Amino acid sequence: MLALPGVPPFELGIPSRVFGSAWDADGRPLYEVTVCTADGAPVLSDAGFTVQPATGPAALAAADTVIIPPTHAMPELGRGGPLPPEVAAAIGAIRPGASTANRAARMCVAPPWRDGGQAQFIDRPVPEPTLASTTATRAWALEHLAEPLTLARLAEHARMSLRSFTRRFRDEVGVAPGQWLTAQRLELAKQLLETTGLAVDLVAHRAGLGSGNSLRAHMRTAFGVSPAAYRRTFGTGSSTST
Repeated sequence: MLALPGVPPFELGIPSRVFGSAWDADGRPLYEVTVCTADGAPVLSDAGFTVQPATGPAALAAADTVIIPPTHAMPELGRGGPLPPEVAAAIGAIRPGASTANRAARMCVAPPWRDGGQAQFIDRPVPEPTLASTTATRAWALEHLAEPLTLARLAEHARMSLRSFTRRFRDEVGVAPGQWLTAQRLELAKQLLETTGLAVDLVAHRAGLGSGNSLRAHMRTAFGVSPAAYRRTFGTGSSTST
């Protein structure tokens, strides 16, 4: 983790707690969590005490995952100002990874909630193996997103009645089948926009969203951006007319 001046202790502590608590089945830690600073020197937190790093920016070049907690001590960054030289150099040492960076950036610009209202905060136990589940049908649907997938077709694949399938689906996923299906199609559309140069109409077709106009409407509603704008920001594939 890269701790910048003014880092909130709470945000700095969360990754250490979460990743430091991850163990494999044999009791071995899955992560080695290290705190560093841009120049290796202690930084002052926004709570008024200093954070003593374990190492300097050299650790960033070898890290598999880099977390930079937010800070309010550099207001010029929020106005699009330049990074301080030592911070720019530290971030420049991070190994590049376009797809990983895109995923992280999406989390910063996408709405900070998921479809389903408060349902995502409810603990959902793994269904008992003896109970009918929609898991296999959801996996199957992900492989057939370009096809018409009606509720009746999904229920038939799961070998359930419409009522039982809908109830079970909500119990397991937290949203209605139609909402989930639209979300998965939008995720596929985003992947295609990021990694290919396909025209918007073809992206919409492959994602099962019909026309380019339909995709534009869905993306504006869900993310507040057009497919073309999303591709300009996150695209890594060949460019084409959108």
